[in-house]
Formats: sequence, structure tokens, C-alpha cells
Amino acid sequence: MTRRPLRLSTEAFALLVEQAIARIPASIQSYLDNILISVQQRPSPEILEEMGLPPDEPLFGVYSGVPLTERSVVEPPLYPDTIFIFQEPLEEACTSREQLMEEIEITVVHEIAHLVGFTDEELDDLGYG
Repeated sequence: MTRRPLRLSTEAFALLVEQAIARIPASIQSYLDNILISVQQRPSPEILEEMGLPPDEPLFGVYSGVPLTERSVVEPPLYPDTIFIFQEPLEEACTSREQLMEEIEITVVHEIAHLVGFTDEELDDLGYG
């Protein structure tokens, strides 16, 4: 028997993203204060190419912005930091709403790690390795 991918409406998925973010510990969540979270259906071919990924590579999310470790007081970023969450790849990888929520939570934390400069070890210590 083949499993059917999970399919949610855009609104239901956005609500699940909010619920997943609410599960992230406050110490990590605090980095989201000035971050835009954008839900997209799938990554664009340009994003995949920019990241060096083949067109069929599943990408759950991506951080776009200037990491805190690279910021300058003299030259602030021109655009707001954004975390893009890609609905279709996440749905295709998950078989339940709970699994989907967990994957969204992990994805958001991994993208925050790009903003903050967390190491893989630090993510492991936080339970998101």
C-alpha cells in the first residue's frame, strides 16, 4: 500500500506553522522578534540553483538575510531577515499532522541557527540536531 502525502489548505498549514513555532523554547523563539516567516508552496528553481541543489531535492526551509555574526553597525541590512517555509516538500515527507508539526519546528530552529550562528553541536544540545 502506498502512502498518500499529507495535503493541507494554505490556511491550515499556516496555522500549523504558528503552532510549531509556539513549541520552540522561548530562548530560541526570542530570535524571531524581527524575522518574517513566509510560507511558500515550494522553493523556486532560482533558490535551489543558488543553493546548489538539484530541482528534485526536497528543501523544507531557507533563511534569507544577514546572519548576526556578519552584521555591521555602520551598514545595517537593506531587507528584513526572512525564514521561508516550503509547504509541499514538508507535506510530502510527513504522514501525520504531528510529524509535520515536528518537521516545521525543526526547520524553523535550523533556519534560526543560520541567523544566529549556532553550531551543529549547539543544535544537538538543544535537541534539534
